[in-house]
Amino acid sequence: MKTSPTKKNWVRYLLQWGTLLAIIVFVTGLVKALFPKMEPADPEAFCPLGGLQALATYGVRGSLPCSMSSLQIILGICLAAAVVLFSKLFCGYLCPVGTVQDLLMKLRKAIGLKGIRIKNGSVGDKILRIVKYLLVFWLFYMTATASELFCKHLDPYYAVATGFKGEITLWMAIVTVSLVVLGSFLVDMFWCRYLCPLGAISNSLKFWAWMLGLGALWYVLGLIGLATPWWVLLGVLCLAGYILEIFCGKPKLQLLHIIKDDSRCSGCGLCNRECPYGIDIAGAQGKVTCVDCTLCGQCVGACSKDALAVGVCDKAKGGFWKYVPAIITVVLLVAGIWIGSNVELPTISEEWNMENVDAGSLKSFDMGPLRSVKCFSSSMAFKGKLTQIPGTHAVKTYVGKHRVHITYDPAVTSPEKIQEAIFVPTRFKVNQPALDSVTQVKKVTIHTEYMPDRMDLNNFGMQLRLSGKKIYGVESQFSCPLTVHVYMDPEEEADAAWFKEMVQKKTLEMPVHGGGVKVTKLGFKFVDMVPGEEFVPIDEYVHHMFTPFKAEYNGKYDDGIKKRVLVYEGKPQFIYEVANPGYDKPIITRNLPFLSNHLSKEEGVIGTYLNLNEDLVPAIQVRFAAPCTADRIWELMTMETWTITYKNDDVREEGAKIAFKTPGVVKPYNK
Repeated sequence: MKTSPTKKNWVRYLLQWGTLLAIIVFVTGLVKALFPKMEPADPEAFCPLGGLQALATYGVRGSLPCSMSSLQIILGICLAAAVVLFSKLFCGYLCPVGTVQDLLMKLRKAIGLKGIRIKNGSVGDKILRIVKYLLVFWLFYMTATASELFCKHLDPYYAVATGFKGEITLWMAIVTVSLVVLGSFLVDMFWCRYLCPLGAISNSLKFWAWMLGLGALWYVLGLIGLATPWWVLLGVLCLAGYILEIFCGKPKLQLLHIIKDDSRCSGCGLCNRECPYGIDIAGAQGKVTCVDCTLCGQCVGACSKDALAVGVCDKAKGGFWKYVPAIITVVLLVAGIWIGSNVELPTISEEWNMENVDAGSLKSFDMGPLRSVKCFSSSMAFKGKLTQIPGTHAVKTYVGKHRVHITYDPAVTSPEKIQEAIFVPTRFKVNQPALDSVTQVKKVTIHTEYMPDRMDLNNFGMQLRLSGKKIYGVESQFSCPLTVHVYMDPEEEADAAWFKEMVQKKTLEMPVHGGGVKVTKLGFKFVDMVPGEEFVPIDEYVHHMFTPFKAEYNGKYDDGIKKRVLVYEGKPQFIYEVANPGYDKPIITRNLPFLSNHLSKEEGVIGTYLNLNEDLVPAIQVRFAAPCTADRIWELMTMETWTITYKNDDVREEGAKIAFKTPGVVKPYNK
């Protein structure tokens, strides 16, 4: 009687299809629609390949690639441990790309289409297998040198999961997705056997003793003065993995195998036909040791004679043991997620000016949460700021928890001085006062803790906006504890109890465009409210909360490059002014440099500014003189594409960053 591999191997299908379904539910936004308060799914959050690349980058640079966390690294380590001790369990039970290939094979067989058979060990098979090792070298080299997870440019899973909108290179992503779909439809497990970088790494790890030996040899050569670059070791490991895969192909150090009982085998060949990788299981003697084996159990499920079983070393184990690979997969996944969520490696670990310092006298302290420290780039920017503070010598950043560990010389500085030097006073407009009816605002002062980052004040301001009270703005000033000024309507009442409630809310729940709610975890602490209040005239308040923008240009002339303010001095000058109450919003202000860059190319344009006009309304002002005209400025501002110069040799045509609907007015320029 014919045996159903699907029925007998149901645990594998449960894990495969469950993983695929979970990914689909999260990346399509269905879970967000059902549970609005859940955070958006990160397509790369559980990627073990990214984790292994991050681990390699950490070894080369002492830092993690952007956006990578300890969770991915721990999952990568769990995958490596599974391969060394057991087999390629991730490939056989969890990988969504492998599941898609499995479904494509079944579809091809269901419609009666004969696939292209590339026999294991054939010349074509051996040539094609080198491709995945070349990809491994390229991906790891690019990631380690740029500290940016390069596999995202071409990863078929990442491209599909992000809807081809992630950090991809479009043509690369299209090629890899096409190879997964078309290649695997025609050739069994085409991607996994010949192109998958994670497959190459997993196959190499099956020969872990060789890999460890080569790494030790490279290290010893460095100790005796024969050091070679890290990428040489990477190349040697890739080459060794390929050679071992095609010429050896039978790792002997793992614990679990498929064991074949020759006395029960009838030679029917069902196991060979069911094996996704086309392994010659029927021809195996005792245990199956092929490097491609993932312990998926398809052969065990297909065998009607019970001649195949999962075994430990050389001993077959029947019954419950056929579920052991799936159980180990789940245990390692859960353990990896738990460890990765509770243990964090620093994104960067940097030192400077340590030459003339007694390391034993240095002290350290932790600071955070700093929400602006969220990736490698922002970590390096934070480090750059620290290096300007006398007495600081090292920093480690932990982007998962937005915390930093700073090492300093107590003879030169202190934690308080460092925090003050790092602190950026921040203003945030909560609501716009009605300028025609409000003549003054009330200013109250509170003290808070755990708000060291400028984003913290913004989040607190958003919390106040959602309260419904007539609160117009907040402002922070450094002190211990932090000083926060709150500007509100003179008729509005708010006591210490109300401010404590607002400051110590656990989450900020912001409605987002298109529906849903973005939930941001907070951890602020209210200290006290300063007795008394003061009143500030409305014009003084508006000017105080406003941040102007100013850019003036140079021009090329026969006698050299000159400032246009000097070239046009004494000539009639004008201001072209476009006013809008929303022009001081971040979405506009962060794009003003692009507008300025675009306008600067026009002869006669002297400068671009953002100021308050006589009605206290934010206004974009363009200062110009002949030969430029107001009509020409309006034409430039409303072009669909702007010409932006990033460098002398990098000039781009880009879509307009700001949309202007109503023409401005022309005023004489007065100093």
